[in-house]
Amino acid sequence: MSTTTRAAVFSTPGAPLALEDLRLADPGPGEVLVRIHASGVCHSDLHVVDGGWPVDGPTVLGHEGAGVVERVGPGVGGLAVGDRVMLSWFAPCRACRRCSAGEAWLCEDTRALENVLPDGSSRLSRPDGTVVAPYLGLGTFSELVVAPRSAVVRAPDDVPFEVAALIGCAVTTGIGAVTNTAEVRPGRSAVVLGCGGVGLATVLGLALVGADPIVAVDLSDERLEVARSLGATVTLRGDDPDLAAHVQRATGGADFVFEAIGSGRTIESAIAMTGRGGAAVLVGMPGAGVQATFDPFVLADQGKRVLGCNYGSSVPDVDFPRIARLYATGRLPLDRLLGDRRPLDQVDGALADLQAAVGLRTVLVP
Repeated sequence: MSTTTRAAVFSTPGAPLALEDLRLADPGPGEVLVRIHASGVCHSDLHVVDGGWPVDGPTVLGHEGAGVVERVGPGVGGLAVGDRVMLSWFAPCRACRRCSAGEAWLCEDTRALENVLPDGSSRLSRPDGTVVAPYLGLGTFSELVVAPRSAVVRAPDDVPFEVAALIGCAVTTGIGAVTNTAEVRPGRSAVVLGCGGVGLATVLGLALVGADPIVAVDLSDERLEVARSLGATVTLRGDDPDLAAHVQRATGGADFVFEAIGSGRTIESAIAMTGRGGAAVLVGMPGAGVQATFDPFVLADQGKRVLGCNYGSSVPDVDFPRIARLYATGRLPLDRLLGDRRPLDQVDGALADLQAAVGLRTVLVP
């Protein structure tokens, strides 16, 4: 059997997303049907729309979602109809050597990056039978999704759907970059380049662990003001010609520099700004083919490190609930990351704002 879902479908780079009524087949073994209540608009979606990441259409975009379980497939345990849930865009297989070692973010057998479910298929199709792919195995720019069980994590009742959606990607990536990837200790100095959703979450993570000073860098005065409210002790404009000198003056040589943009130029800046024995942490996802250069002698001579960070080095079943508890107890004011709430038919405007670096994290409410 199947149902109908309204969804925003990508066809080709540069073209607007099309709202379509698609068929959604019932969840199969190990799958869950979720009604989406909130979906964040992320730069990873924009990379597809602007052609930075090659993806074949038709594909329902969106991967940062939260909602309510409507149906469970055969063999699904630990979830019931009516449960509030957060979705992980990197569904781990839970069986490979990386998953077995507790490193779900490095899963070797996930099919999510192929934009399919674990069995290699999609439950979405057009009325004429054309198969439509779910982006990163989810496709949350939709009223309903069928997701693999390993991508579905229960959400506490006291966490709003909009916040739960952000935990599914930007928040976990930024906070995890601090606590998991870099393992920042209290009193260490840190710089965050880029104060979009992931960058602001990184600032929150640094404040949580007691980093000091925390330097936030962006081109938006609005975002810098939010960074200050979240714990940044110094804010600097990214177009300041003396930016590197100001960072050096504030930190004495940064212990950690988090690059949350994904630009070759800012990756190079992050490595250059890192102090002796420090680490440049690459959190922002670059477009395909982006390259950066550095002097390997300087890295060796000064003992610098460059750390890649995928999904905040997170295990969703562990990290999502932990972050949700910290929000519910008032230690992580995640609601301050939220910007506009828009209906699904305004998805193109939300992507345009993201391209222009305007405002905070937009959440679509189907």
